[in-house]
Amino acid sequence: MPDQLLFAMEVTLNGLMAGVMYALVALGFVLIFKASGIFNYAQGVMALFAALTLVGLQDGQIPFSHLINATFGTDLHHFGWHMPAVLAIVLTVAVMVLFAWIVEKLILKHLVNQEPIILFMATIGLAYFLEGFGDLMWGSDIKKLDVGLPQGINIWIDETTFGWFGYGFFIDNLDIVATVVAALLVAGLVLFSQYTKQGRALRAVADDHQAALSVGISLRFIWVLVWAIAGFVALVAGMMWGTKSGVQFSLSLIALKALPVLMLGGFTSIPGAIVGGLIIGMGEKLFEFLIGPLVGGATENWFAYVLALIFLVFRPQGLFGERIIERV
Repeated sequence: MPDQLLFAMEVTLNGLMAGVMYALVALGFVLIFKASGIFNYAQGVMALFAALTLVGLQDGQIPFSHLINATFGTDLHHFGWHMPAVLAIVLTVAVMVLFAWIVEKLILKHLVNQEPIILFMATIGLAYFLEGFGDLMWGSDIKKLDVGLPQGINIWIDETTFGWFGYGFFIDNLDIVATVVAALLVAGLVLFSQYTKQGRALRAVADDHQAALSVGISLRFIWVLVWAIAGFVALVAGMMWGTKSGVQFSLSLIALKALPVLMLGGFTSIPGAIVGGLIIGMGEKLFEFLIGPLVGGATENWFAYVLALIFLVFRPQGLFGERIIERV
């Protein structure tokens, strides 16, 4: 088999794996949009904050240690223990649930039945506040995240493909784990959305706040629930991206890569987030491999957005988005 074709196959596989990582972030956006009809600008920062909290708990870091030391002249940084990964993850989930309750209590309950643009502006403010709060709470230095996820080349795939083609494919174990986790998340969220009372209530709230309230649906409970689930999804995304590239404040920028994913898959579709992520991940890697050398490279930075813009011309609601039908 020609070397170029083998390289293209390897690039395609790695692109699909990268697309799953984008989709993990996009899932949080979909959940919030389905419950409130708004784009949650803070989702990327939620992934960052969850990862920072997880690392801080694992390392036994004292929250707000920099502020405490600057105020009282002390030199405190750590409690002196190292928390097991499983316990740290459970406590981080609890923190994200508490965060969801606080957001509903202080922000969302005052914006019931307001225009979507007002809710969107509120999430922008929340994003900048949470980014500063995370910096103040855990510090701004780059942190290494290790929760026991496998990393590095998958030896079995490398040896198997070498036996088949005489060329071993480099596939990262972390990307394989992310793919499995994303598949389980999507399956769980689809089942929750379609077959539970809370899932049906979630869709009703997204359609019309006032109508949902009139039939006895607790808008406040639904918002806390969906923001808590989105916080859990943000934690999963933060774990994967933090393990891959370290926990740093540029992690919040991965939310921008979720935009073209949502445009392709649809803002209201959980499976669409995965399909859109796969298309974007595979497309940008193949475009860089095939066309990048002809245009000077660095196409991965802009290809996803150009593809999304072209796609919007022909199908504005996305592949799996709900069609808007209005009588004229």
